[in-house]
Amino acid sequence: MKRLAEVLRDWEAVIGLEVHTELTTLETKMFCNCKNTHDDPPNANVCPVCLGMPGALPVPNRAAIQSIVMAGLATNCQIMRHSMFYRKHYFYPDMAKNYQTTQGPVAFCMHGHLDLEVSGEGAAERPAWEDVAADGETPVSRERDGSYVAPIRILRIHMEEDAAKMVHVGGEEGRITAATESLIDYNRCGTPLIELVTEPDLRTPEEARLFMEKLQQTFRTLGISDCSLESGSMRCDGNVSLRRRGETRLGTKTEMKNINSFKSLHDALEYEICRQAEVLEEGGIVYQETRHWEPSRRRTVVMRVKETADDYRLFPDPDLAPFDLTDDFIEEAREKIPELPDAKRDRYMAELGLKRADAAQLAADPNVAAFFEEALEGAPAKVAATIANVMVNLVPSFGALTPAQVASIAGLLAEDAVTFAQAREVLAAVDGTEKDPEAVVDERGLRQTNDVSALEPIVDEVLERCGAAHPKAGGVG
Repeated sequence: MKRLAEVLRDWEAVIGLEVHTELTTLETKMFCNCKNTHDDPPNANVCPVCLGMPGALPVPNRAAIQSIVMAGLATNCQIMRHSMFYRKHYFYPDMAKNYQTTQGPVAFCMHGHLDLEVSGEGAAERPAWEDVAADGETPVSRERDGSYVAPIRILRIHMEEDAAKMVHVGGEEGRITAATESLIDYNRCGTPLIELVTEPDLRTPEEARLFMEKLQQTFRTLGISDCSLESGSMRCDGNVSLRRRGETRLGTKTEMKNINSFKSLHDALEYEICRQAEVLEEGGIVYQETRHWEPSRRRTVVMRVKETADDYRLFPDPDLAPFDLTDDFIEEAREKIPELPDAKRDRYMAELGLKRADAAQLAADPNVAAFFEEALEGAPAKVAATIANVMVNLVPSFGALTPAQVASIAGLLAEDAVTFAQAREVLAAVDGTEKDPEAVVDERGLRQTNDVSALEPIVDEVLERCGAAHPKAGGVG
């Protein structure tokens, strides 16, 4: 197959994402009072509602609806005052009642957008002549270094319930194919889940990766989910099709299902773009289908032919009344939204003079940002950049430093009392303890000095000894 750069010279990739995020910070499930945790023994947190027993009636989780409204406001969505839940029918063991409760054509959150900043090697994936966004109107402005900002439209964010967890034993890479048996844990069934669907505005695998990364940062900052790709509380389906450059008609798309890492999302889309180009250039047909990414073999394989909306027999859920969100409810959600990563990054740059890359890295994770701001408390303003430098380049190497220890070592670095290598040595000594880095520096005699008056006697003594030891050299002077 051709490489990605070769393919994108002739073909335009059209990519859309469906990002599923469990609301892990809530105490109970979406429609019942079962504990919202997956850490207990299998099938411990179940009841007639999440097992779909006849006559069991669901009751919506108010906190979950507030969480999705927060997510919509943070991604510039319109909050729809009137919406309702539907039944999406399918027959598979991961949903005991044979339908999933989800939203219909109108979701709680509609028509939002996020601006995506792409730089470095990732920016090179998008050909330089692509200077218009997917909406055909908004310019994609490029900087001299090739970086650019692309507006990515969000179609909707809707609320639904997650399905049970299935474990296929004996199959290849955990798949049902050739499995000897399948185990089902209904603890996850009924977990509050929000699904964000983008418009097909992404044009490169790197843009898709960065979009999902930004979404993870946003939702973590909101405090609505831990967004763990490893445990599956955040996962992504990637849709991609190709069309010849200059064409406006969309090609046939394929869907990569349940991708659970940023790298896998990038690599699966890259492979699929190249595969589709090869099929089309050989006169073949790309079929609409769901495909699975195999990381070990670095390829996608067919899972099933894609279902259509008609296959799900969607209709309004008769057990759940329509929702009418009030202005007060929406404002209550808005007031809970903290400072978001982009705004925090800009504040760090404007108020503390941090480099953009450092500010962005610190602002991306709410726990890291809180640690950084605690380290800043009481520290002179001139030390802020040094604290940021320590946070970015030293702290990740250690497991249990305190903000006070970071501020202390940053102060020593700012005074040139220790070198960066010595700072690393000192932090290794205090990691996991309550020791003050400054005390360790003095204990080990590591403190450097720039005081000329303190250095002159030492220099004079060294010169005097050299003169006495080498009299034939005529002294040193």
